[in-house]
Amino acid sequence: MEDRNNEEWVRALGGVPDSGVLAALRETLLRGLRYALKQRYHVTESDLEDFVQDALVRVLDNLDTFRGESKFTTWAQKIAVRVAFSELRRKRWENISLQDLVPDDTSEDDSSGASPLSWMPSSELTPEHQITQHSLGALLQDLIREELTDLQRQAMTAIALKGMPLEEVARRMGTNRNALYKLLHDARQRLKQRLEAHGVTVDDVMAAFSPEP
Repeated sequence: MEDRNNEEWVRALGGVPDSGVLAALRETLLRGLRYALKQRYHVTESDLEDFVQDALVRVLDNLDTFRGESKFTTWAQKIAVRVAFSELRRKRWENISLQDLVPDDTSEDDSSGASPLSWMPSSELTPEHQITQHSLGALLQDLIREELTDLQRQAMTAIALKGMPLEEVARRMGTNRNALYKLLHDARQRLKQRLEAHGVTVDDVMAAFSPEP
C-alpha cells in the first residue's frame, strides 16, 4: 500500500521485490505522471506506461542512494518525471538530423531581409542598433562557417543555437559528454580569438544581441 513508510518501501523493494510492491509503486508513479504531463504535453497512455517502466528500473537501480530526506514515493516520482522529460526531449528531436540544423551556406539569395543569424534574439531596435547587430551577426556567421570544423559547427549549432540536449547530440555524434564538452570549448575559444582579431570582444557581441534597456 502507499501508506508504507520509507523503511518499509526500501525493505520491500530490496533484493527480489514482491510483485505486489512493484505494482503499488507502478500505480503511484503512473498516477503522478498523468497529473504532471497530460495537461501540458501530448502523451498517450502507452507513453506513460513506457516512462513508468523505465522509471521503475531506475528506482531499483538507485535504491541505495535514497537517503530518506523526503517521502520515498516523492523521491521515486522525481525520478519518473526526469525519465519522462528526458524521453520527451529525445522524441522532439528524433526526426531532425544534425545536418538539418546547420544553415545552408550555399544559398546566396536572401531577399527576406532577415538577420544573417535568425537564431539571435531580437527586440525593438534603433537603426544604429540594427546596423551593429546585422554587422556582427554577419561576422559571426562567417566565422562559424570558416573557422570551425564540421563537427564543431554541428555541435555548436545544435546545442548552443538550437537547444538540442547535449546527451542527444553526443549520441548522434557517437561520442560522450566529456569529449563533446571539449569540442564545444575549443569551438568557443576559436571564435573568441577570431572575434578579437577583428577588434570585437564577446562583450560587444552580447551587448549587440541583448534587448535594449
